[in-house]
Amino acid sequence: MTVVYVETDPAGEVTLTSAEAITFARQLLPDGGPDTSREVAAPPSGSPEGVVIGELSDSAVAELGRLGVSVIHHLEHPDLAEYSAAAWAQAIVDITPESSTLLASGTPRGMELMAHVALRTGQRMAANVIGADEEGLLRQVHGGTAFERLRLDGELHVLTIAGHACNPEETTPVTPEVYDYELDVAEADLATRVQRTEAEAADDASGLTSARAVVGAGRGVGSENGFSEVLELVDHLGGALGVSRVVTGLGWRPHAEQVGQTGSRISPDVYIACGISGAIQHMAGIEGAKTLVAINSDEESTMVQRADYAIIGDLHEVVGAVNEEIVRRKQ
Repeated sequence: MTVVYVETDPAGEVTLTSAEAITFARQLLPDGGPDTSREVAAPPSGSPEGVVIGELSDSAVAELGRLGVSVIHHLEHPDLAEYSAAAWAQAIVDITPESSTLLASGTPRGMELMAHVALRTGQRMAANVIGADEEGLLRQVHGGTAFERLRLDGELHVLTIAGHACNPEETTPVTPEVYDYELDVAEADLATRVQRTEAEAADDASGLTSARAVVGAGRGVGSENGFSEVLELVDHLGGALGVSRVVTGLGWRPHAEQVGQTGSRISPDVYIACGISGAIQHMAGIEGAKTLVAINSDEESTMVQRADYAIIGDLHEVVGAVNEEIVRRKQ
């Protein structure tokens, strides 16, 4: 059996990275998994099961069905209303068969939960997995600059899936069976838990991670006031702005817009890098981009060498000319 921890957003919708993890889980079950140890009907061939902690909306159930999830284990308890890594992990362990594959998306929460699960079950954990076949697991290390092949021993395999390791894909819809549980939460597991959550719009990176077109800006913009042409191009494309670590380090733009190993990992249809040299950490964040366009004055830069298309020149002149052409064609 393959069981996926499913994250939901404040609106109760399945997150993009969890949809990716579910799609990845289906690839682990090409011929269908073994029957569940509980007294429920065997899942369809290639059908993973999901775990949702907290409120479960009707729209989330429907989306999980479209993603091929046959069974949803719904864990809801007053003591689980706020995030507690130890308590949530133990709840997942309590409902997961000892012989199975348990995975989550490689978000901060998914990584923390799976680490707790691995510790409590005495199993090894593989993080940032990007592939699985008869040779074992393939995972990215060192910020995505290298890859490692490995196998996990034991009955329970605990994994996290690197963001954008695959594209989320719906399959033949099923109607998931939802199972609710009577839970006992140990007081000791609640020693550390979230007490209050404050949302700040400035730190919201959801638009960046879900955008199909991202325009990147680096030190080459020149100053805090050098983003006008880039922001105009973002508006024309209906996309999002992503920046390098140098830009946020200089205080030119907020951290929520940072792309890279210590920022957001993105997978847009097109990424237009303006004045970004292509440091390893930044390249790790854009490896999911389907098409990479570089605008840079340095034709030897890593970004230019890795790009599908490159324009050598001053980014303000190039992007300004692109904006003018877009406006002309819209007239």
